[in-house]
Amino acid sequence: MNRSILGRIVRPSAFFLSSGYVILGIATLILFAAPIWYAWRVSIDDFRTRLLIEETEHFTSIYNQSGSEGLIAFIKTRIEMKIPGDNVLILTDANEHLLAGNIAAWPTHISNKTGIFTIPIILGGHLTRVVVVRTILPNGYNLLVGRDRARFVPLENSFWFALAGAGIILSIIGILGGLLLRKALLSRIQGVDYTVSAIMKGDLKHRLPTYSTGDELDTLSITINHLLEQIEQLVHGIRNVSNAIAHDLRTPLTELRTRLEELAFTQPSPQDTFIEIDGAVADVDRVIMVFNALLRLADIDAGMRRSGFTQIDINKVVAEAVDFYLPATELKGISLYFKPTEPILVNGDPILLTQAIGNLIDNAMKYVHHDDHISVEVMHENNKIHIIIADTGPGISDAEKPKVAERFFRGSAAENTSGVGLGLTLVEAVAKLHGGQLKLEDNNPGLKAIIVIR
Repeated sequence: MNRSILGRIVRPSAFFLSSGYVILGIATLILFAAPIWYAWRVSIDDFRTRLLIEETEHFTSIYNQSGSEGLIAFIKTRIEMKIPGDNVLILTDANEHLLAGNIAAWPTHISNKTGIFTIPIILGGHLTRVVVVRTILPNGYNLLVGRDRARFVPLENSFWFALAGAGIILSIIGILGGLLLRKALLSRIQGVDYTVSAIMKGDLKHRLPTYSTGDELDTLSITINHLLEQIEQLVHGIRNVSNAIAHDLRTPLTELRTRLEELAFTQPSPQDTFIEIDGAVADVDRVIMVFNALLRLADIDAGMRRSGFTQIDINKVVAEAVDFYLPATELKGISLYFKPTEPILVNGDPILLTQAIGNLIDNAMKYVHHDDHISVEVMHENNKIHIIIADTGPGISDAEKPKVAERFFRGSAAENTSGVGLGLTLVEAVAKLHGGQLKLEDNNPGLKAIIVIR
């Protein structure tokens, strides 16, 4: 990933992100302004209509008090005063002959009924739409009072200019914010680029830089760092496993080759030949056992064995495992006992759980002596199930407890016992598959191995 690739990734992201914020801001501004504009138009129309009605009522009261002559004189005085807003003011007789007013004649296309109308009238040489109130006075006199609808247009234009200015300012701020965002993203991605390049070159210790800001990018970097740590551990684990496999398989394969070589060279008697063949078969069985254990672990680690999950009674599974090992413990003079409790149902793989419990019992049998004890117990608490296998053998030192579940690890007490060091590894894998873990504790004396599952 080079700088040009980074540029192609970041520029569109920053551009679209900033554009999205600008569009969202403008849309929010429009949604905010729309009801204000609507309320403005409704308020202005209501205000204009109320003024016209009040003026009409005032002119009507003058007519009722002073008659037509008094109203004519008042209208003429009003027109001479040139009060702003008096766009249309006209009084005619019943035959629509002009008596007083500021327009030349009675509009021809107005309704004959009393009411409020919007009509086109030529004012100042321009065709203008005017809101008028027509009133028919006693004796047939016609009164028309109106105001130009365009009087408040300058205020409306000022509102729209202000809205446009706010949109322009918002766009400028959005563009600047996008540029700053691009710069910040590019800085963070360059750190990712440096780390990924180092990891691709084989340096698995590199981690993404974090800034303790607590933002989303920092949280993502921390999560990816945890992932990188896990990958590093897995890679090292694979290397260790490869070395361990090579070490553990080398001995039986070398022994097998030596036996066959000696047979070919010495050509012993048939009886001795069959003895050596039995030894060679044992070496091959040991190799096959290692591979089978590794395949089972691979299946468990990949989660492929979840297909065998079903609802089981954990007490029944433990009882079957204990019954299987009872004859062997009796032959060695070891007491093995299990006291089942009420049925405990759990969703799990009965075959894997039986094998894990059997591995722990088998391990205990290797290290305990005559007249020692192995106890098996099932406990259910805090929505977790504890399967406890405790013995009175030599136990495991605190220094070795964290390592015993590693593949092919064999502690100091296992030097004179058979095995390849995969038993506890398998138990831990089964526990993790069931959402739990393997815990090792001192039994004073002996060891207490606990399978904890949900």
